[in-house]
Amino acid sequence: MRTSTLHGAGLGLRRELIPDLRTDLPSAIDFFELAPENWLEMGGSRRRDLRHFAERRSIVAHGLSLNLGGPTPLDELFLQRVKRFLDEYRIDLFTEHLSWCGDDGHLYDLLPIPFTGDAVRHVAARIRRTQDILERRIAIENASYYVSPAIAEMSEIDFIRAVLSEADCDLHLDVNNVYVNSVNHRFDPRAFIDAMPAERIVYLHMAGHYQEAEDLIIDTHGAPVIDPVWQLLDHTYARIGTRPTLLERDFNIPPLVELLPEVTRIRELQQQYPGLRHAA
Repeated sequence: MRTSTLHGAGLGLRRELIPDLRTDLPSAIDFFELAPENWLEMGGSRRRDLRHFAERRSIVAHGLSLNLGGPTPLDELFLQRVKRFLDEYRIDLFTEHLSWCGDDGHLYDLLPIPFTGDAVRHVAARIRRTQDILERRIAIENASYYVSPAIAEMSEIDFIRAVLSEADCDLHLDVNNVYVNSVNHRFDPRAFIDAMPAERIVYLHMAGHYQEAEDLIIDTHGAPVIDPVWQLLDHTYARIGTRPTLLERDFNIPPLVELLPEVTRIRELQQQYPGLRHAA
């Protein structure tokens, strides 16, 4: 299996940002992330743009539609296309959501998986098959959700840990998702992170959200990161050491100059833990 050598702070490779990034690629950005679904069929100038950045920075692929928790058969033809894409651009790390997003068709949403032993075995088998096809370890991301699964034999913490163990894969820890869920479902986000197996955490996400009500947060990736989430990232680094960390901004995207301070803040936090640095 191939492994990743990512480090530092990253930013999503959004098309709105490409002109500015082409003009001046900031040293604060150590890597980029993209959704392979959005680039597989691209040619022409978009393909040239991707090659340009892949030659200058590491790339992470963060999938949107693999449907690891879904009932339909795993789309192995799609995975073979993804593998060719990853190989072409020397992308070592592929991550996906621990959720389901399709049945007879794509649902365009990331829905929670029942926290049951049967679901652990179902998802883990699909992850193992994914890793075999991609010839890489993958990392699964803890998802935000708004309605608790109707069937639950275990907690979300125990479910995630069981999937990681059964599948022998890694964890993509989304710090903002932990915070969002902690407000919506009323738990201690620091205790949640403390319960995650540090040795399997290879990648982190930071993002903003929308506060719908005092007890309801919508995970939009469309706003600046708020102070409690920054504090949670600091706690995470203190607990597990630094990991490559991406700033997600997928909606309401401002100019690059407005995003760079948040990327820089990630790097500055990482530098506060020199004895705990860790490459994925």
